[in-house]
Amino acid sequence: MANYRALPASGRRVRWTTWDGTPAGGVSLRWENEGWTAEVALLADVATVVLRLSARWHVQQMLLFRDMAEPDLWLATDGHGRWGEMNGAHRTEMDGCIDIDFAGTPFTNSIITHRLPLHVGDSADLQVVCIDVETLAVETRPVRYTRDTESVWTYTSLAGGGQRTATVDEFGFVVDEDGTFRRDTST
Repeated sequence: MANYRALPASGRRVRWTTWDGTPAGGVSLRWENEGWTAEVALLADVATVVLRLSARWHVQQMLLFRDMAEPDLWLATDGHGRWGEMNGAHRTEMDGCIDIDFAGTPFTNSIITHRLPLHVGDSADLQVVCIDVETLAVETRPVRYTRDTESVWTYTSLAGGGQRTATVDEFGFVVDEDGTFRRDTST
């Protein structure tokens, strides 16, 4: 069951601002080799994340670039919750996770809302890999995703409280995330 419309093969570009209107970055998605490649600009962190997603919107690889031509962090998963660095080192602290989150973009939540097959009123508890761009620290956090209406989702941190509500478009991409991000419609 798909929640939202499939993206056209031509891809999609979306930009967001912070709640006060400061440019926050965006994402450029393109279809290639039977999956999606997402280039995510994290303007506040002066970084770029490249995510490789399967056709069904499961994260397969993540490359984080800060100030070098080579990635500062390069992770991949087998699709069943086992993660490792591209040099082959197994990252046991990420075992069981299939999703990645960066605080500097609502796109990583858009991956989940686009993919999760929830009906209105249903919830799913996920272990999500959270990556600190500055320190490259990786930790997992339990998050509950609840589909409140056809286009409204609530994300609840199960580790320390905290909750955000987001409105999404016909593709499941965040339009606004209360108090943090808004879709940039200036272009």
